[in-house]
Amino acid sequence: MTTVVFTHGTGVREPHLGGLLAQIASGLAVTAPGARLVAYDWGGPYGARLAADGASIPAAPGAGTGRSTGDPGEGDEVEGWARLYDDPSAELATAAAGVAGHATPPGAAFPDERPRGLLLEIAGRGESGAGPLAPGIQQAAAELARNPLLAPAAEALDPETLASVLARALTAMAVAEDIAADSPVQTGGDVRDAAVAALAERLGAAPAGTGRGPLLRMAGRPLVRLGSRYAVRRRRALTDAAHPAAGDILKYLARGEDMRRGLRELVATLEPPVVLLGHSLGGIISLDTLISGPLPGVELLITVGSQGPFLYETGALPSLAHPDPLPGHVPPWLNLYDRRDLLGYAAEPLFPGRAHDVATDSRQPFPVAHSAYWTDPPVYRAIGERLP
Repeated sequence: MTTVVFTHGTGVREPHLGGLLAQIASGLAVTAPGARLVAYDWGGPYGARLAADGASIPAAPGAGTGRSTGDPGEGDEVEGWARLYDDPSAELATAAAGVAGHATPPGAAFPDERPRGLLLEIAGRGESGAGPLAPGIQQAAAELARNPLLAPAAEALDPETLASVLARALTAMAVAEDIAADSPVQTGGDVRDAAVAALAERLGAAPAGTGRGPLLRMAGRPLVRLGSRYAVRRRRALTDAAHPAAGDILKYLARGEDMRRGLRELVATLEPPVVLLGHSLGGIISLDTLISGPLPGVELLITVGSQGPFLYETGALPSLAHPDPLPGHVPPWLNLYDRRDLLGYAAEPLFPGRAHDVATDSRQPFPVAHSAYWTDPPVYRAIGERLP
């Protein structure tokens, strides 16, 4: 009788492991009815946990630190900028959405005529007050002048507010460009707000004067909202929910020998033939264990939605560095990955003749696809066809 040792992925703990095993056993019963399923529950004894009850998690901004500015809108400002970096036209779209539309009287200037001209002027001459953001703002001004949201937003907003909205949009576009370029130096809030104030004045707002006056405070505070402040204030709860998964990966890469030793000890108690079946990090543990030394009785390695090939290629797999080949004692390797699973990687191109890839399709988007293997019949067919 073939024994399949299932090694789970990150964040899996009881009681969820029991349900996962039941699902896998049900799937194997169809394509490999003679197989025996055994779990390697490394998460219980070796998985990550907050040993000091979360002492490393900082308090929310201003919570007993004495560092809050006392400004009740401070958090709203930060989350508003987060939204603008994601969509610099968000405020323009909000303003434009409230315009019913009306005809401009004969001979009157269109509301967007002056701001469009000022934007084109900035695109041509730049704005020295924008500091390090100035180069990106010139290109952003040319794009914003062509934005179809400018006209309806100009109808909806008074000139002073429109100037601030456009200044924030320009600044957000320049910062977003730095973010997209993965620049190692990002703009701080003071530099950003100084650029907004200079641009707002250039676009027709009243002079800001010196210091952080009313215009600078108003110009630097977007009207849009996002949930980032909620996330920061609930950091403890979110960490409690997320740390087993992220912590398991970090702990394995730093101190994975205990997990590998536990798998070797389990396999030593089993009658051959044995198949190692690992999902996600479980696949990495299985692969690493086999590479680090022979496991008598193991005749097949199956990895599902695993990052082992990626870690090998990037030089992060603990037991084997690219371009070293797989040791001869590693058994045949079946690697399954869903085409939409961004955490599943191909092994065959890296280990031709030693690994065999099977691409599946659960028709689920990521991240659901990463855990949808166990209800996908082709996964079990591929496994059943190759079991010894």
